[in-house]
Amino acid sequence: MTFFRDKGRIKKVWDQTIKYFRTSRSQDLNGKTKQQSVSGKASTPLWRKKRVQLTGGALVLLTVAGFSGIQYVQANTVEFYNVYMNGKPVGTVSNPDAVEQLVLQETEEAQQANPNVSMVLETGKITYEIDNAFKAAPETDATLKKLEGMFTSHAVGVEVKVDGKVIGIVKDQQTADAILLRVQSKFAPELAAAKKKAKEVTALSFDAGEEAEPAAKSAAKTPGLEVTDVGFVEAVQTDPVDTDPTQIMAAEDIYKKLVQGSIQPTKYTVQEGDCVGCIAEKFDISPQVIYENNRWIEDDKLTIGDVLDLTVLQPEITVKTVESLVEVETIEPPVEVKKNDDMRVGESKTISQGVEGSKRLTYRIVKQNGYVVTEELVSKEVLKEAIPTVVMRGTKVILGEGSGRFAMPVSGSNLTSKFGPRWGRMHTGIDLTGSKSILASDTGVVEFVGNRTGTGKTIIINHKNGYKTLYGHLNSYNVSEGDIVEKGDKIGIMGNTGHSTGVHLHFEILKNGVALNPLKYL
Repeated sequence: MTFFRDKGRIKKVWDQTIKYFRTSRSQDLNGKTKQQSVSGKASTPLWRKKRVQLTGGALVLLTVAGFSGIQYVQANTVEFYNVYMNGKPVGTVSNPDAVEQLVLQETEEAQQANPNVSMVLETGKITYEIDNAFKAAPETDATLKKLEGMFTSHAVGVEVKVDGKVIGIVKDQQTADAILLRVQSKFAPELAAAKKKAKEVTALSFDAGEEAEPAAKSAAKTPGLEVTDVGFVEAVQTDPVDTDPTQIMAAEDIYKKLVQGSIQPTKYTVQEGDCVGCIAEKFDISPQVIYENNRWIEDDKLTIGDVLDLTVLQPEITVKTVESLVEVETIEPPVEVKKNDDMRVGESKTISQGVEGSKRLTYRIVKQNGYVVTEELVSKEVLKEAIPTVVMRGTKVILGEGSGRFAMPVSGSNLTSKFGPRWGRMHTGIDLTGSKSILASDTGVVEFVGNRTGTGKTIIINHKNGYKTLYGHLNSYNVSEGDIVEKGDKIGIMGNTGHSTGVHLHFEILKNGVALNPLKYL
């Protein structure tokens, strides 16, 4: 800063006065000597009178000069401010307002350059010290320019961390909260929306529930299903942080990073012989992943050439939901059996038809990112007791009574002739070849053993339930009339007796004397 000084002005006045005073005194001394020599009288010397006059005049002159000098200095004294940053001198300004105005201007420019983030101007600690000097000229412009070069700016964002790992930085706490609520809304849209309303968080460009998983949306609409709690498994932090504005990420990018992680999409083209379970096993993934990623699959139908998305998401964050599921289930009526000794074994009769009951079951379901982790039945309440069905069942045992369910009478059999019209007449049974041992098709009593026209050596078994079976063209017998045989017992040997075209068995099933097609009962 430049200072102007009027040095020695008063001193010059004083020097001139002293010089004049000395000259006058010398003249007075010379005159006094001369007068004393002439008159010899004791009188006041002339020079003393002049000295008094000169001294008084000098004092007056000095007073006037000093007063006018002070006024002159005061009139030309300039007040200014020394500017310091962090205790170090920067320059001088005429008024601190100039610095404050610079700070405001730089702050606005930094914010305008980064309109989507909150910017802070770093000015350090600026202090001022008032000062003054004669004709001082504060270097305001130079000081402001120097300060401008010393200022820096940074953005203030919010860091989103999961278990201490930094996922990214968003512009403010409001945005961070909205992102986390949106993540929760994937699996609990209604509860997350309620949390959002409670916190009065302003919505961003996306809605907290607009991208809820279809599974979550359908679950929310499932009758009796209610999400009671939602939260994160990991420790989630949101902390303010100073950063470069270029490090601020878009809310959508942070959201995708949280719910998807860093993954490479996996595609697979369906090949011959593929099925959902086979593909899941081949890639060591859950079939649920295939169904969720490829919702077009219906009834497990895949076509060769179909392209499946087998991407397994590895999210950075895990949403834990607790659901309460209430279901009302039917209670089937129990069967109350009453025995009847007059009814044959296998016979039954319904005395009274039962009535269904109902019960309410409450489950606690814990899920992580939509996958069931635990399912627990927490309560059961019977709403309506079921009325049992009363059935009467016979206990009477009749020896030789068949079950009504027939077995093939020949092991390793081959059918050589079917039931129905043949050669112009009705073929009332079927012809079989195979193992030579002939077996009883069902439990019964041997009713006939002997020769018959057409079928040769024949055995007839009465099964005591309206059914009879006939075994023809035998070579020999292993039973006699009146024998009780069990299903599968050997009763004879295959032969070629009677009207036969070769070794085979002619087999018939009759009910109440009417021949039936054996193939419908074997």
